[in-house]
Amino acid sequence: MFSASHLRKAVMVGIGVVALLALTPAGADAQGNLTLYCSPQIEWCQLVVAEFEKATGIKVAMTRKSSGESFAQIKAEASNPKGDVWWGGTGDPHLQAAEEGLTMEYQSPRLAELQEWAVNQAKASKYRTVGIYAGALGFGYNTELLAKKKLPDLKCWKDLVSPGLKGEVQVADPNSSGTSYTMLATMVQMFGEPDGFEYLKKLHKNVNQYTKSGSAPIKAAAQGETTVGIVFMHDAVTMAVRGSPIKIVAPCEGTGYEVGSMSIIKGARNLDAAKKFYDWALTAEAQSLGAKAQAYQVPSNKNAVTPPQAPKLAEIKLINYDFAKYGSSAERKRLLEKWGKEVKSLPQ
Repeated sequence: MFSASHLRKAVMVGIGVVALLALTPAGADAQGNLTLYCSPQIEWCQLVVAEFEKATGIKVAMTRKSSGESFAQIKAEASNPKGDVWWGGTGDPHLQAAEEGLTMEYQSPRLAELQEWAVNQAKASKYRTVGIYAGALGFGYNTELLAKKKLPDLKCWKDLVSPGLKGEVQVADPNSSGTSYTMLATMVQMFGEPDGFEYLKKLHKNVNQYTKSGSAPIKAAAQGETTVGIVFMHDAVTMAVRGSPIKIVAPCEGTGYEVGSMSIIKGARNLDAAKKFYDWALTAEAQSLGAKAQAYQVPSNKNAVTPPQAPKLAEIKLINYDFAKYGSSAERKRLLEKWGKEVKSLPQ
């Protein structure tokens, strides 16, 4: 039996433990946790989480949102960050996040293993982001639907404004989708701003829906819900590999491309775990996982295995995309506002 003195001692010890817990910072018990904001397709996000947890024992809470949505969430949470790492999605919003001080500088020891375009992304952001994959913009079309409409093969951007495709083209909204913002910036760079916006106005007449997610249009085309989906070409490859009647097109006039990026969120509660994930995600082994999730981007680690189905960037007519300019906060805001006023507001 406990004596009175034993009971008093136990009570005092209990009070001491409670006081110690009260003084412990909220994040101190989270050294083995990571909160990940993930922007590529959900299958790839889930595979990356599973493999990282297996490799490190760190538990990951993952949220999948498109690039624009992830950026908006990180900006909204700036005064009280909830996430630790933003992985994937187009590089433009990552660069804007870096410019606005929403992400933090980190130079991984893996930088020497990366392709030049990935390191250039890091340098442009003062090492607040880094390139993890690349992918070219293009479109895919449902060959069966095109044949039913007795339309010729589609080979160029100009083909998508044909009257025969009225209501048959789907593309994402550039406010929520990094894919679609890349398209907006591509048209401005490739044709000049006046002609680029004229093209987008003509295209608007053929658009049946502006989706939230950048990959949604090609999924709709694969399911026969629309004839054409404007997407990154690797997303169209995924649908074709799964057996859908999708033809992938690198537009004849040329096209833009993305440097999918990764950033550590400023104020990350689990900074050590964030750096471990960052370094791990740049390894050849981690980047070679993409093909298992039917993700056909070109990895940034020189030693990673590029899926044979991945679009051959060297064979595509790529424009000299100005990531610094079109990833800047002012230019993104200006173009998005102009697109809203001059394109999306038009009747169809």
